Amino acid sequence: MRGVKKIKSEKRFHGIPVAHGIAHFPALVHLAEEEEILPEVVSTENLPGEIGRFEAALIATRIELLEIQQKIASAIGAHDASIFDAHLLVVEDRTLIDEVLRSLERDHLCIEYIFQEVARKYCKTLEAIDDPYLRERVVDIEDVARRVIRHLLGKAPQNPAAQAQSHIIVAHNLTPSDTAQLDRKLVHGFVTEIGSKTSHTAIMARSLEIPAIVGMQGICQQIQIGDDILIDGYNGLLILNPSPATLAEYERLSREKEQVVERLRLIRETASTTRDGRHIVLSANIDLPDEMSDVAANGAEGVGLFRTEFLYLNRTTPPSEEEQFEHYRSAAEQALPHSVIIRTLDIGGDKVASSFETWEEENPFLGCRAIRFCLENPAIFKTQLRAILRAATINNIRIMYPMISGIEELRRANAILEECKQELAGKGIPFNPWIEVGIMIETPSAVLVADHLAREVRFFSIGTNDLIQYSIAVDRLNDRIAHLYNPTHPSILRMIKMVVESARARGIWTGICGEMASDIQLTPLLIGLGLEELSATSAMVPRVKKAVQSLDAGACGKMAAQALEADESAAILELSRSMALANYADLMD
Repeated sequence: MRGVKKIKSEKRFHGIPVAHGIAHFPALVHLAEEEEILPEVVSTENLPGEIGRFEAALIATRIELLEIQQKIASAIGAHDASIFDAHLLVVEDRTLIDEVLRSLERDHLCIEYIFQEVARKYCKTLEAIDDPYLRERVVDIEDVARRVIRHLLGKAPQNPAAQAQSHIIVAHNLTPSDTAQLDRKLVHGFVTEIGSKTSHTAIMARSLEIPAIVGMQGICQQIQIGDDILIDGYNGLLILNPSPATLAEYERLSREKEQVVERLRLIRETASTTRDGRHIVLSANIDLPDEMSDVAANGAEGVGLFRTEFLYLNRTTPPSEEEQFEHYRSAAEQALPHSVIIRTLDIGGDKVASSFETWEEENPFLGCRAIRFCLENPAIFKTQLRAILRAATINNIRIMYPMISGIEELRRANAILEECKQELAGKGIPFNPWIEVGIMIETPSAVLVADHLAREVRFFSIGTNDLIQYSIAVDRLNDRIAHLYNPTHPSILRMIKMVVESARARGIWTGICGEMASDIQLTPLLIGLGLEELSATSAMVPRVKKAVQSLDAGACGKMAAQALEADESAAILELSRSMALANYADLMD
């Protein structure tokens, strides 16, 4: 019939939700522009010019990455900005650079073609290795290589969000640097065809607080630029041409979510105490003192985990004792009257500092990391310990060693701490000789000897991220086996219970500072298992506090006893989730 506008039918697509929120805007389909470079011959006399262009492109790319990193550090914190350390290492990789120069000398082809071929070879080699850490490096190399090549070609960097109107990005993939450049005033969410919940891009989306969905295979072929789309970052749903009924339903849902946020704001100053009167210390995890304002704004009781390794990243030399002292003192002063637990340097694994000599390890997560690194480098360790001891004169600082696997490591670390006390006393420098010392429980071996360890420390903090990884033998960054990374595995519950009981027998307390502490569907389980402190990400503190206030600790204990008898992860999760839904369904996604 003439004159009647055809109504487009609604279509729904499902992916993996990685950042919560709801957005309804036109689509901007972003397809990465691949450069086609021909192998042009270069004469011998022009080789120095090609080398000069290459060096200039590397410098320009480094400056570009540093600017992105600084932008992210200022906007959302140093922890997220540290993602770009790996990118910067690619620009400085002498092995790659030397191979490019050798190929140029041998083949006499233009530098952009040579660089592209060498980078592709590197990526192909790494992709063939069944190691998730090295596969992450492929993404870094591809991202940096595109930037170097565009500089060599005299082109401006690609920007997936270079549009003057509000939109939602739909793309095959977004690199961390793509995500870092998103203008939050215009980009209201994104959807990608590949990716996982633990990818750097997903982490960036959560920090930027924009809804995001990944793993939506083939979506770029289903969506066109300007299409009317709605994305549901809670359920991993993209709706093309949402109907009036759908829009009305999501408007209602958005209002409900906003009301929850407002209610959470109103409880900021209240205590995290259960309905039957059990107080749970609710603290926050931070990377730098600059984040202390978020700790207070979200109503946390101080800092349960100060990750000091981020003071060592993005620099060519380690921070001095004086610089560290100022950082720790600043955090402690801002936390008053609450405490700050400072974790000693946890370098290695997926955290590489350019200020230290780096080395290749076949399996970095089982290598020289955390306390092992510190014990092998006592000068670096002592510089940090002296700074902490000096800052602790404020009397609200505790110290915590990471990755302790047995009593020998703990005693060696404490012996070095005593040496630092003697050095400071000998120089007449004020320090706190009575500082409380605790350890992170992150390995099965530490769980099994927790009764021994409890005799020589004042508290335990369970790092569930690594404990789960090491106990179930699953790398949480490996997409192929990510489904096996399970916080409610029966073994994990039993280990948490063992640690709590060992601590109580010696009169010390136990907290938890891994991702489980931020997951409100697991809050009933953690309270029931006897945890006395939860240290969550700052943004999650209000939700965890409301969850604690809504629960009865006695009922949680009975539920946890049932969970300890269960033999399947799904059954354990259902027990905890059911209690969460019964007591604070409005907080659940």
